[in-house]
Amino acid sequence: MIKKRINNFIELIGPGFITAALVLGPGSLTVTSKIGANYQFFLLWLVPICILFMSVFCVISTRIGVNSDLSLIQLIKEKYGKFVCISIGLGLFVVTTMFQTGNATGAGIVFSEMFGTSSVPWIIFFSATAGLLLFFKSFFKILEKVMIVMVIIMLLSFIITLIISKPNPLIIFRQFSFSIPEGSEFLAMALVASTFSIAGAFYQSYLVQEKGYSKEQGKLSEKEGVSGIIILGLITSMVMLVAGSVLYPKGIQVNSATDMGKALEPIFGSYSTIIFMLGLFAASFSSLIGNAALGGVMISDALGLGRKLERKSVRFMIMIVIIIGASIAIIFGNLPIRLIIMAQGITIIVVPAIGLLIYLIALDKAKRKELKLGTMMKALSIMGIVLLFVLATVNTYSLFFK
Repeated sequence: MIKKRINNFIELIGPGFITAALVLGPGSLTVTSKIGANYQFFLLWLVPICILFMSVFCVISTRIGVNSDLSLIQLIKEKYGKFVCISIGLGLFVVTTMFQTGNATGAGIVFSEMFGTSSVPWIIFFSATAGLLLFFKSFFKILEKVMIVMVIIMLLSFIITLIISKPNPLIIFRQFSFSIPEGSEFLAMALVASTFSIAGAFYQSYLVQEKGYSKEQGKLSEKEGVSGIIILGLITSMVMLVAGSVLYPKGIQVNSATDMGKALEPIFGSYSTIIFMLGLFAASFSSLIGNAALGGVMISDALGLGRKLERKSVRFMIMIVIIIGASIAIIFGNLPIRLIIMAQGITIIVVPAIGLLIYLIALDKAKRKELKLGTMMKALSIMGIVLLFVLATVNTYSLFFK
């Protein structure tokens, strides 16, 4: 019985964990930490809603992946033309390259803070380590194992930190009020954007094809994908609960997840900081690898150079993402404001388009009886797409007109 349960659990580990790990980076943890420190648990209700939409699009993306020999970008090219295909691939490449800087910085800062050194050597070391993995023949298997280890480290680190912080269940219950406190609108949007990552959902179709799931394994691949997204929600919730329990009552403000880790030391001692920082490192390093893989695969596939991680052209593109991200982190110390604006501007255009294209491709395949897309799934998909367009509209106004 125990062996069967272990085997069932192992079956639920794979591409979904990679998706969760690449989505949950230092940026996501920073947003979540700030929300907890500033507004305690009032925005916690947004997490399950984001996870619901993320799960829906991951399931749809998974169904496309297991029911087609072509990749999602090639399906887009077949239906909507080369221009749309290249635009999506290039947009994702640029966005992931810009955000790669934050991942490299996050991984480096953890150890620079712990050992009192410059972050530059650590950024170089961890970026080089990520690049070194590309030289292994079975890169996907290594990627999968690394991501699983990183997710386990995150889970254990944040569970221990949560236990230490002792959040009050009564306060959590009272604040779970489905309202957005005044002044928290921007952070609420950031939480939705970082948790409901349509780019991560898009990449899920590639991961299940890379894994080699067949049509007969469709249900298994969907369960595996959703399990990873649930883990994403749990970690996000735990970080918010820790920040709300520890930082909010003392009025401690944080500008990054690293600040939150340091803020724990005078309250609970150095061990709590080390434990939290290990979780932050796992989030940064897993995103550093996963984000680079996403960007490299997308641009390579869009240009017709292949999508399989075993191909040299794909690995070359992944390496470019790693090198550019590390270089910007070292030269500027962080992501320059102009590049942030550029990345946000592209995201505003690309993200809603990706969500719509995933849905349209799935709808087309459902009409041809190539996959199932029930009424509830359609309704939730449309609601998710509307949410993405609302976020895009608000971001456009904030970025260019406010």
